[in-house]
Amino acid sequence: MDFGVFLAFAMFAIFIAMILIGYNVAFSFAATALAFTFVGDLTGDFDPATLNLLPSRWFGAVQDQTLLAVPFFVLMGAILEKSGLAERLLNAIGMLMGPIRGGVAAAVVIVGTLLAAATGVVAATVIVMGLLSLPTMVRLGYDHKLATGVITASGTLAQLLPPSLVLILLAQQMGVGILGLFAGALLPGLMLGLMYAVYAIVISYLRPGTGPAMPPEERTLRGKLLLLETIFSVVPIILLILGVLFSIFLGLATPTESGAVGVAGALILASLNYVFDRSLQKMGAGHVEPKWRLTWTMLRDSARQTANITILVMTLLFASTFFSSVFDTLGGQKQAAEWLSDIGGGKVGFVIVAMIAIFLLGINLEFLEITFIVVPIFLPAMQALEFETVEIVWFTVLMAINLNMAFISPPVGFSLFYLQSVAPPEVKTADIHKGAIPFMVLQGVALIIVGVFPWLVEGPFDYFIGNQSNV
Repeated sequence: MDFGVFLAFAMFAIFIAMILIGYNVAFSFAATALAFTFVGDLTGDFDPATLNLLPSRWFGAVQDQTLLAVPFFVLMGAILEKSGLAERLLNAIGMLMGPIRGGVAAAVVIVGTLLAAATGVVAATVIVMGLLSLPTMVRLGYDHKLATGVITASGTLAQLLPPSLVLILLAQQMGVGILGLFAGALLPGLMLGLMYAVYAIVISYLRPGTGPAMPPEERTLRGKLLLLETIFSVVPIILLILGVLFSIFLGLATPTESGAVGVAGALILASLNYVFDRSLQKMGAGHVEPKWRLTWTMLRDSARQTANITILVMTLLFASTFFSSVFDTLGGQKQAAEWLSDIGGGKVGFVIVAMIAIFLLGINLEFLEITFIVVPIFLPAMQALEFETVEIVWFTVLMAINLNMAFISPPVGFSLFYLQSVAPPEVKTADIHKGAIPFMVLQGVALIIVGVFPWLVEGPFDYFIGNQSNV
């Protein structure tokens, strides 16, 4: 190994150390890259003239239409959250499933899955579900470990279910079409949501008292009023999410166009809720107080949240491109590709080693960091091993499932800290961490299932996309 390669991996090690001690990720990317351009220039292993290509790489990155979908989908989810539509959705599904043991926990999984598909952002989904549902489950006598587990697990599905922000960025980094990746992730994401809901109900029946049924006095909506509340609160949001996704899958609109339509649909639903409230009130729903949900404050907060996330993504993109350019010029990417492609077992051996590395990194790093760190290292090895497009999509879905598992891994899984920040005082940190373990096991089972049965990814990919080289 020549000295340039040694510098490349020293740069990588220092970068990891900086972010583990809490230094800003984007600044860590830029600072280590800048420092090693000087070191490499002094040792003769780096030519500063190669940085002249950096502006063109940045320009090429921001020209990618895939990234334009990011602010639209984030804004759609933010509107549903800030307008109170998510809270109303949870209340309606909770009333529907309340009579069965574990029903409220299963309702949390269903709503968490829908919000994950709508927001595409883990932190937002976990925090919203924690604020809305955790106090209710605690009041109903739910075991704290089950209550917190369903929130962290279902909220983390925002990394896997389309139109996930993770999938959008992975598609851009992996060089595969966003449509193909969305299609490939659909079945595994729904499978995980179903596994969570079934587990919540089964464990509630096997261990009485873990997830009690909602008492009759808590079920304030029944019969016709419950039906109308479901029609007004649940059906429109489901239709909006399905319309956005299937307009992409069926080729009726690009992801960017679908995201824009999704934002318009969320705004329309927010404005129509006043009409829905008035209708329910006239039909005898005394608990309903009509109010406008499409307000200036809601729009401002939604726009601010969207701007914060979009700016974070773009800053990381610019800084990581600088880092990967220096790392590549020093010979780090070529050496890493050689090591990974020489692993015994061919593609299978590479996938196993890659999944272990992603899980270990995911315990301490967020998905944005992992996306911009490991993909540039893995991709050359995958090309050397001659991964086909559909195999790259399958690998990327495995990576997203793996990140789900890492995100709720005690003791430092990010979703655990998101929920801990909004949990009631009676919910202990130990309960949150213990509650995540059964769902980690379920995610591990899902990872093995999708790894052993690639058709769960390849089937939807072929159905919606086909084996076109440009997807």
